[in-house]
Parts: sequence; structure tokens; C-alpha cells
Amino acid sequence: MPDYMLAFIIAAGVALLVTPGVICFAAKTGAMDAPDPRKVHKKPIPRIGGIGIYFAFMIAVLSVLSFTEVTHEVMTELIGLMVSGTLIVIVGVIDDYKNLPAKVKLLGQIIAACVLVIAFDVRIDFITDPFGDYFYLEWLAIPATVFWLVGLTNTVNLIDGLDGLAAGVSTIASITIFLVALQQGIMLVAVLTAALAGAAFGFLYYNFNPAKIFMGDSGSQFLGFMLAGISVIGAVKSAATIALIVPILALGLPILDTTFAIVRRYRGGVPIFKPDKGHLHHRLLDLGFSQRQAVLLMYVISAMLGLSAVALTEVSSQIAIAIVCVVVVVVLFGAKKLGIFHMNDSAHQH
Repeated sequence: MPDYMLAFIIAAGVALLVTPGVICFAAKTGAMDAPDPRKVHKKPIPRIGGIGIYFAFMIAVLSVLSFTEVTHEVMTELIGLMVSGTLIVIVGVIDDYKNLPAKVKLLGQIIAACVLVIAFDVRIDFITDPFGDYFYLEWLAIPATVFWLVGLTNTVNLIDGLDGLAAGVSTIASITIFLVALQQGIMLVAVLTAALAGAAFGFLYYNFNPAKIFMGDSGSQFLGFMLAGISVIGAVKSAATIALIVPILALGLPILDTTFAIVRRYRGGVPIFKPDKGHLHHRLLDLGFSQRQAVLLMYVISAMLGLSAVALTEVSSQIAIAIVCVVVVVVLFGAKKLGIFHMNDSAHQH
């Protein structure tokens, strides 16, 4: 059995086995998400599901790679991911219990990102243009990579608004990056994304509507940070022009939803970090979709973006750019039709 298949099975199995224990632990320790006017759920739900996702991923990766010979470089990247990923989960768990101020949470994310980028030297040193030319980031490499890590961490966090949404979208994004890594022969990234997909997929059994547990910030931050970190490792190992476009499309739904939220709040004169009710899932609920229908539709959108990302690896750079442009135009048209750019006070929020 290939290592990546084993990683997926172990991660999914551990998530299925561990999550019921996390539900009991959350109930006993008061890690409950209470309902309020901004949220969809009507009764308190445990919200530290990220702990189950974290252990599922770690156990799967350690189990598979413990029996595999790896280079010093790969070992450094792995330790860096695990240390920084652990830090991000700790920040998330504290937030799930204490509701940290946004600035404190952001500081924790930046520290975790700096550990990976500076202490373990995992960074994007260059990008390539469609004509194959290299553009070296030089002094921008560290801040650009930290921005990438923190940015994606928050995009997944912000999309965690309906039962099963963040877990499902993260599973689809992980599978997308996995398929591209497999096609390019980057086996480390294939194993890591397979483990992440398995962890999120196993957790989804308890998180899909009606949810028995929420992943909380511990889960959404961990998934976003891991996807960002793994994609940096993949980009470093691939000189292809599409190296960074693939994770951007794979996580296109949360990235676009976050971007639209920033534009919407800026235009409405609202602080960027202040939650609103204008996210895509709120618009779909307003249109009469049930929670399940809205989530499934967003899975389909995410999968289509993922398929376009995989398609990019099979075509020339110029055709790839054309595909990306078409995707952007379609997304912007759809967002305008749904009124995503305007503030909305009538929707619900999880």
C-alpha cells in the first residue's frame, strides 16, 4: 500500500476514534459554543474539535514517515511543520476557551509562522512567471511567506460558519494539492496532504449537519496553517509557474470569501476584523437554502476550483493564465449577483 494511502486511512481512523473523547472532554471542561443572535445553532455545542484533527494528522504522519528514509532537509521541514502547527493549535485551543482578542490571536499566528519561516527556513525564495523566468524575493521572502501562512490560516477560520463547511472545503483543498503533488512526484507533500485530508474527512463524520462538535479555532487555524505550510514546501520543490496558483485555487472559496469580506467591510466603513453577515454561506441561507444545501453547494464550487487547479498542471502556462482569468471573471460575476460586496444585516451567522 502506498505511503499516502496509509496516511489517509490512519488519519481518518484516528479522527473517527478520538473525536468522541474530545466531545466528552469539551463538555466536562466547558469548551462549549453557546448560541447567540449571530449564530445558526440553537443549543450549546462542543468546540475544540481541532484537537482530534491535530492528533489524527500527527499520528498518521509520524506512523508513516517513521519507517521511511528521509533527507536532513525533509526532516527539518517536518519538524518545523509539527512545531509551528502545535503552536497554532495551542493558540486556537486557548481562544476556544477564553475568546482571545483578535490582535492577540493574530500575534500568536505570526509567532507560529515566524517559527516555521525563520527557525526552520521554510520559505518561498522565488516565484516564476509564465515565461519561465525566476523572480527572487530576496528580503521579501520572509515577510511574504509569513503573510501567506497567516493569511490562509485566517481564510479557513473565517469560512467556518456552517456545520461541515470548513472541514469539507479543507478536505477538498487537501485532495487537490495531493493530486498535483502526486502528478509532480513530490511524495512528501502527497503524504502530508493525504494525512490532512484523512484527518478532516474523519472529523467530518461528527461535524456535518447536525453537528455533534465544532472544530473551533483550534481546528480551522490548524487546517489553514497546515495547508499553507505544506503548499510552501511544495512550491519550493517545484519550479513550475503554477506552483503557488494551485493552492490559491484549491483554497479559492475561503480566499475569495475573505477577500470579499475585507472589500465589503472597507466599503461599508466597518472595521475589517469585525464579523458581519455577508459571507457566501449567509447569502445562500438568505436565498432559502438549508444549511446542508448551502454547504453541499459550496463543496461543489470548491471541487470545481480544485479541478481547475489540477487541470493547470496539464496545460501550457499561457493556457493556465487563460483558465485563471475565466475563473476570476465567473467568480466576480457570481459575487456581484449575490450582493457579496454589500453589507447585509438580515443574514445569520455561526
